[in-house]
Amino acid sequence: MLEKLKELWNEVYSDANEDKLEELIDYIKKEKEIFSEEKIDKNWYKKAVIYSLYVDLYAGNFKKLTSKIQYLAELGINTIWLLPVLDSPLMDQGFDISDYYKIREDLGTNEEFKNFLDIAHKNGIKVIFDIAINHTSNEHPWFKSAKSSKDSPYRDYYIWSEDTNKYKEARLLFKGMVNSNWEYNEETEDYYFHRFYPFQPDLNYKNPEVLIEMIKVLIFWKKMGVDGFRMDAAPFLWKEEGTNCENLPQTHKILKIFRLVLDYIQEGSILVAEANLRPNDVVEYFGAGDECHAGYHFPLMPKFFLTVAEKDYSHILETLKVENTPEIPESCRWFTFLKMS
Repeated sequence: MLEKLKELWNEVYSDANEDKLEELIDYIKKEKEIFSEEKIDKNWYKKAVIYSLYVDLYAGNFKKLTSKIQYLAELGINTIWLLPVLDSPLMDQGFDISDYYKIREDLGTNEEFKNFLDIAHKNGIKVIFDIAINHTSNEHPWFKSAKSSKDSPYRDYYIWSEDTNKYKEARLLFKGMVNSNWEYNEETEDYYFHRFYPFQPDLNYKNPEVLIEMIKVLIFWKKMGVDGFRMDAAPFLWKEEGTNCENLPQTHKILKIFRLVLDYIQEGSILVAEANLRPNDVVEYFGAGDECHAGYHFPLMPKFFLTVAEKDYSHILETLKVENTPEIPESCRWFTFLKMS
């Protein structure tokens, strides 16, 4: 696995960052020692029945959610997918993260979250949560430092330009609400890049320190007991001049690195691709079974309801034809939605 990691790293960053690669390898070797060698079910996600919820709207906080674990287990679910729970000013439902290592205060403490995980696991329930890997909040200490000075040690964690001509092929995701991918910063008299809202500056994965930082975040929560991560905004990780800055080869290699590191430490943690694309495009995020474990099949959900309404299952059969839903690696799975009202 380490040889494959080196290969992927050099394809993304070249030999010029050999010292950073060695730093990463030393780190994950030490972290691997913490995990036991006991055999675990690394394929649990293939039979996952998932209940998705906002902690505050469903229960109020993690203490109260913990009291509902037995009820959730009785429903027949075996996985809870938590919508954003990390520290955030909540400008975008929690997808603007201000601290990757801290549960949002209104939901509880890290210790209360750990207790929730332990009780869930005792009841046979896995837990996955959302993590925005493409951007942070502008309230994150990294960005606060980066925007304050061009000499900040975190300056290169984000993308800066003297004008707005760079990455002009990148589409506006919220056109009409956000009419530029660049936002002016008065403190350093230049612009920072963002694909979503101006308060969500994009991380600069061309800086290998950013990748290492995010790996450390994933391992932190893996050690606490989180069983998987929905990789929010994954298609936008890498930016390259002359492209639309979406679904680029380097993005897939970075996701493969995330997967490889987690598997090296201990298999069983899953990555879910948040790629709002046609199934024919989502399959790219499975790789050869070495990237994300699962992806969402967005077209299938409305076909369930159409089938019920019209009593005609041909809608589902049409959606599942190979030209619409291509074959995927045996180790991967489609996640589909059934909304409850």
